[in-house]
Amino acid sequence: MEKQENKKIEQLLSRGVEEVIEKDALEKKLKIGKKIRVKFGIDPTSPNIHLGRAIPLLKLRDFQELGHKIILIIGDFTGVIGDTSDKESERPMLTEKQVKENMKTYIQQAEKILDIKKCEICYNSKWLGKLNYREIANQANIFSLNEFCSRENIKKRLDAGKRVSLRELLYPLAQGYDSVVARADIEIGGTDQRFNLLTGREMQRYYKQKPQDIMTNPLIEGLDNRKMSSSWGNTINLFDSANEMFGKIMSLKDELIIKYFILTTRIDLAQIEKYKKEIKAGANPKDYKMKLGFEIARFYHSEKDAEKAQNYFIEVFAKKQVPDKMLEIKPSAYDILTILKESGVCLTKSDARRVVEQKGVRINKIVVDDFKTIAKKRDIIQKGKRFFIKVK
Repeated sequence: MEKQENKKIEQLLSRGVEEVIEKDALEKKLKIGKKIRVKFGIDPTSPNIHLGRAIPLLKLRDFQELGHKIILIIGDFTGVIGDTSDKESERPMLTEKQVKENMKTYIQQAEKILDIKKCEICYNSKWLGKLNYREIANQANIFSLNEFCSRENIKKRLDAGKRVSLRELLYPLAQGYDSVVARADIEIGGTDQRFNLLTGREMQRYYKQKPQDIMTNPLIEGLDNRKMSSSWGNTINLFDSANEMFGKIMSLKDELIIKYFILTTRIDLAQIEKYKKEIKAGANPKDYKMKLGFEIARFYHSEKDAEKAQNYFIEVFAKKQVPDKMLEIKPSAYDILTILKESGVCLTKSDARRVVEQKGVRINKIVVDDFKTIAKKRDIIQKGKRFFIKVK
């Protein structure tokens, strides 16, 4: 039993982990069975949680299965400020209304991975909204401007003469203060969050708390091989249907198969290593992409849904058939942008326009080259290779 527990701890500290600060101390605490408070914050900057954001959520699940307390902070306040840790330009401020709308289903989405009933769910507007200027000034005094400006993405922007707002300096303070309120023993985040996570350590020291350990997870590429980001629309979302998940996985670059297995699933690492060797030896990567698509669809939906999604892909894409069953909608208007948005295959009309301009939309198998195109009743609209809509 102890051997099995130690193996779980070893994988907890290594699988999908880029860096652990105070690793030896953390490992010791885990092995003696000390229960720790594990913090993760997520800003509702879009309505969807995608597989990139699911990587730290899966790590939270690993901690949870070992009996540790998960502190899930929904950044309804920090989401308004906007974190530019991974951005090459200033992130525009969202309104409170936008953030409130975005986070409507965040708990239900996180519940696909975590046992929410055992989590401590917090909204950081509860404490950040109460801070006054004096308190914020005291917090800001802990850090120097040089520390902020030396961050790689901020330095690049400054060197290029791009604007960096004073608002952006406030974000790490806000995230760091979250750690104080949560009394976090460890905080998890992507590699792009390293500065913010370290800020939490310093903030805890200022408030006479023991500084949190830090665990960073690697970022993952999306459907276009850039970092998965809702801003770019290259995501696989937790609320995607099983068919959508499977189809999107099948469109990934072959070189991402093993990375996705390691980071976005909990298939045994020995099995993944076997897949890796077989692909290297000349096996068809498509077969392993099918296994990956099946596992993702099964995890977020069910075995039955995954089987249906696999069969759907084979019938529609491998055999190049139009599906017998497809989404049918009666749109409020018949222009192509409205149809794409109201069907749900595009989040916004701007996203729909981008897809049309990239020649990714067909009506009755003919490519649409004008975003002002008007469809007719009974037209079959296809977005990319996976999405079919029948207009009523």
